[in-house]
Amino acid sequence: MHTLPVQIRFNDIDQMGHVNNAVIMEYFDLGKEGFFTSAGLPPEEGDFTVMIVHYEVDFQRQIHFHDAVSVETSVERFGTKSLTLLQRVVGSADGLAYATCRTVMAGYSRSAGAAAVVPDDVRRRLLEA
Repeated sequence: MHTLPVQIRFNDIDQMGHVNNAVIMEYFDLGKEGFFTSAGLPPEEGDFTVMIVHYEVDFQRQIHFHDAVSVETSVERFGTKSLTLLQRVVGSADGLAYATCRTVMAGYSRSAGAAAVVPDDVRRRLLEA
């Protein structure tokens, strides 16, 4: 599992006094980028990449400005041409979830411009990240 601490910015807070739900999606994106990069698979490099085809989010509790949070990211499952990431925004001190996201990502070959099988070495790297 990859863990990325997130700095909450002043402009992340909405008029309700908590981090806006749309901003939490940005936290999940930061977690994805960190996860793939830590696995040696920076999103902007190489022929094989993945793209989001579906995600679902559950919001468990509010994040406030002074909360210390991290994004945890891991692979929940692999398909032939896809993978599902499980991510959680958690309290850095207590590990309790603020939000949980499942993201289905399809494999894609940049050179072919088409869907692609997730290569074995990519699977291995992501499981080790």
